[in-house]
Amino acid sequence: MTVESTAARKTTRRSSGTKRTASASASTKKATAAQSAEPELVQLLTPEGERVQHPEYDIDLSSEELRGLYRDMVLSRRFDAEATALQRQGELGLWASLLGQEAAQIGSGRALRDDDYVFPTYREHAVAWCRGVDPTNLLGMFRGVNNGGWDPNTNNFHLYTIVLGSQTLHATGYAMGITKDGADSAVIAYFGDGASSQGDVNESFVFSAVYNAPVVFFCQNNQWAISEPIEKQTRVPLYQRAAGFGFPGVRVDGNDVLACLAVTRSALERARRGEGPTLIEAYTYRMAAHTTSDDPTRYRRDAEREEWEAKDPIARLKAYMEREGHADAAFFEELETESEALGKHVREVVRAMPVPEHMAIFDNVYADGHALVDEERAQFAAYQASFEGGEAE
Repeated sequence: MTVESTAARKTTRRSSGTKRTASASASTKKATAAQSAEPELVQLLTPEGERVQHPEYDIDLSSEELRGLYRDMVLSRRFDAEATALQRQGELGLWASLLGQEAAQIGSGRALRDDDYVFPTYREHAVAWCRGVDPTNLLGMFRGVNNGGWDPNTNNFHLYTIVLGSQTLHATGYAMGITKDGADSAVIAYFGDGASSQGDVNESFVFSAVYNAPVVFFCQNNQWAISEPIEKQTRVPLYQRAAGFGFPGVRVDGNDVLACLAVTRSALERARRGEGPTLIEAYTYRMAAHTTSDDPTRYRRDAEREEWEAKDPIARLKAYMEREGHADAAFFEELETESEALGKHVREVVRAMPVPEHMAIFDNVYADGHALVDEERAQFAAYQASFEGGEAE
């Protein structure tokens, strides 16, 4: 091999590498341009409360139904605010607020039939409300006095899932079972923009598509995965990921309860017809902290929050209802009274919750007991006895 030929090869390689770099750079520019050009989202109610039409999704609701959606959102927000206050007062160990996401949860929750099954994360308090779960049971879990406190099969609402994304696999498996049973019910799995990066979520997309499972993946894109903004999580809008797995995706205004209801209802009906999964990206905003242990002022601007305050889901529905005569002053006054009563009830129930016996943590770990658990029980009992009075506070 001559020196010239070796040098020529190196030049060729450098030239080829330069072309690849230029190509990659061009691809990056195209991807960035595609990302900056935000795609349209399904919207039926503008932030100003103006009713608009959509060619594929529409809904016709009575005044009573509109008042029901408004009531759901107001009471869910009041419950959430009460829970946050209770945590600040030391009554709860932690709380994950839903503030700002009421429309996404109430709209999708009210689209469900009784025989549909819900797999939530840990923030779907308004969906739990729609399914008839006693809200104080949610608080019992965050207070540490129960492991959920409700029977999932009573309301078809699974226990909260703290592990990010794992519930999407549970939902997919359950949906596959529904198909084998020949039932016409559907499943919905909730998760956030941060969880969309988890392997479990993508695996559930693969299985649901291949097995044509009747499941709706409802992603609440609230713009922040704790402190990580959405632009650092994905190069394309989240709903477009569905196309790579072979099923449709749609982005909806997550602060528009009418649009969330219409889009979710359509996706559930599609699933029941045997047409497979759908990914819904509810484009919304987490107005509060990720949880009460988080300080969002350290990573996001006040101006951003103020921009989203103008898109408040409750305010826009109220504006529409008042303008079109769907509700009068008496309705709003009665709802305020009901809201105060709910807050009082929640405070009283939480503070009256019994403290579980400390040793109960070892019960029911194994059906027939286990030597290691027995050893740990004895160690913990000795630790408790070492405190004055015989038990740690």
